[in-house]
Amino acid sequence: MIARMAWFGALFVLALITIFLQIDRQAGTTSALASAVPGPLRNSAQAVVAARAIEGSDPALALEEAQRLVRRRPIPAESLTLLAVAQTKAGLIEEAGVTIQIAGQRGWRESLAQETVLRLALAAGDEAEAARRYAALFLKASTPDTLLQELGPAVLGKAGGAGQRTLIDIVSGTDRWNDTFLRRGMRVLPPSTFSEIAGAAIKRGARFDCGVIAQTINALQRSDEQAAVRLKIASDGQCA
Repeated sequence: MIARMAWFGALFVLALITIFLQIDRQAGTTSALASAVPGPLRNSAQAVVAARAIEGSDPALALEEAQRLVRRRPIPAESLTLLAVAQTKAGLIEEAGVTIQIAGQRGWRESLAQETVLRLALAAGDEAEAARRYAALFLKASTPDTLLQELGPAVLGKAGGAGQRTLIDIVSGTDRWNDTFLRRGMRVLPPSTFSEIAGAAIKRGARFDCGVIAQTINALQRSDEQAAVRLKIASDGQCA
């Protein structure tokens, strides 16, 4: 009898754990469920708990929850990004700088990490690194144009500078940009900067659709005729 009760008890505990694990998984998309998951079983739910603590007014709690998240989910860049924010709130500025750089290296698709590393690179005078992070943000469709417009002049505003040279290397060295760079670049970059980078990339061998180039030149003429002329001259060899 006792053995049978123990057996049913074990099944009940196993079923309960399974339910909580399912709730934990669902908490990744339904944050309201996070608080229903017991602390020792939190995985996805811990990210929600950490984010809530960071939004709160207790820096010590935020740091504790973010550290717990990294212990449980050390690989995702998002975990390290939350830890860096918590460290900043707790006044651990140097530690936050190291953490966010590691997050940026792990997660090129993690926008907050990329933006933070970009700003750190600018503060350190490393325009090349800032340009690489700008490229990562540029390629991510969910990155707001307004953010790219804000960051572009600081990263790429120096004619012939390390930022521009790095972005030219990236654009001319891959076919991932193609027409996307022309269409989005014209929207988010100052006309003269965009023209310099696009023209230099074409001279370095980047190939773009001639119809898109023609549309881009026509659009540039309405805002900066000199920039339009420079891009037309650069593209004449490819689209004569």
